[in-house]
Amino acid sequence: MAALSAWFWNERFWLPHNVTWADLADPAPGVEYPKAGHLFTALPLALGIFAVRILFERFIASTCARSLHIQPGVGRRAQPNAVLEKVFTSITKNPDSRHLDGLSKQLDWEVRKVQRWFRHRRNQDKPSTHTKFCESMWRFTFYLCIFTYGFRFLWQYPWMWDTRHCWYGYPYQVMTPGLYRYYVTELAFYWSLMFSQFTDIKRKDFKIMFIHHLATVGLISFSYVNNMTRVGSLVMCVHDASDFLLEAAKLANYAKYQRLCDSLFIMFSVAFFITRLVIYPVWVLNSTMFESWAIVGPYPSWWLFNFLLLVLQVLHIIWFYLIARIAVKAMLRGKVCNDVRSDIESSSGEESNTPIEGPKASFHTPKGENGTNGHCASAKARGLNHSSG
Repeated sequence: MAALSAWFWNERFWLPHNVTWADLADPAPGVEYPKAGHLFTALPLALGIFAVRILFERFIASTCARSLHIQPGVGRRAQPNAVLEKVFTSITKNPDSRHLDGLSKQLDWEVRKVQRWFRHRRNQDKPSTHTKFCESMWRFTFYLCIFTYGFRFLWQYPWMWDTRHCWYGYPYQVMTPGLYRYYVTELAFYWSLMFSQFTDIKRKDFKIMFIHHLATVGLISFSYVNNMTRVGSLVMCVHDASDFLLEAAKLANYAKYQRLCDSLFIMFSVAFFITRLVIYPVWVLNSTMFESWAIVGPYPSWWLFNFLLLVLQVLHIIWFYLIARIAVKAMLRGKVCNDVRSDIESSSGEESNTPIEGPKASFHTPKGENGTNGHCASAKARGLNHSSG
């Protein structure tokens, strides 16, 4: 284990040339540098955040949903049938014509009755609008609070206004209590998202969002360990800037406020484009790839850090493509407010429900996250992804 630890924490990989772990081990009194052990605080905090989420959704979000006439409950349940249930759970949830014919003869039912049973059974497993509203309200609340905290925190520090300060004096940069709280809270939240993703609403972009959460946890942890926390705080703030607008759009959709949903989606789309496809590459990537090269110089972990940041940029491009598709369909059809991230949100890969005609329409699924997370637009869109963030 000692040999494995020595290999993993190799100074030649983690630190710039002529810097050792010993140089960072004993700072001056009152000075604290980041240490890997600090990150273990995020694990119990992630459990605490998950517990707070359960209480928030049950007592606050649920109350808000009911006040907007979004009631809990499921739709029409499928008639109990042992034969069909066995086929549904162990063979297929979408039987083809051969299966339908065989089941029709076995049960002496009409084919249409068998099809109807499977349709009702699939819908029975879909989350209700009430459940999706509560999930989105929790994410909206967290994203808004953490963005507000991060923006106010960064406002008073010079590296927000001149990114070269992210690298001056590196790696001998002090970890302040405010920056530590910001980092550990973000890390704990994404740990909680990674685990709760398996119990939350299943969306079509499940794999993309899992990669996103994994890359995010890796980036936050990685940047903390080698004290790239200044530029890391900028990355987190840029990503949080648009996520709460997406969740707000989904909340408006579930409450059937179409015009508000469309307006929030437009605001989200603009904010996403500016923060993820303009500010992030021009401001953040430029600093991590070029300013750091000039001030500190490259070393092995520097290459890996920038590779992970580029992975996030690729995901940004994929998500914006999905958003643009929804926006185009909104302009061409202008009828339904659908969720990008999983139709963009279509749960568990099922077909979208038939949209409601008229001035109000149904948001087909929420975030993604993903994430990323879901995107809303006035469009009758099908087959986009889930984020979620």
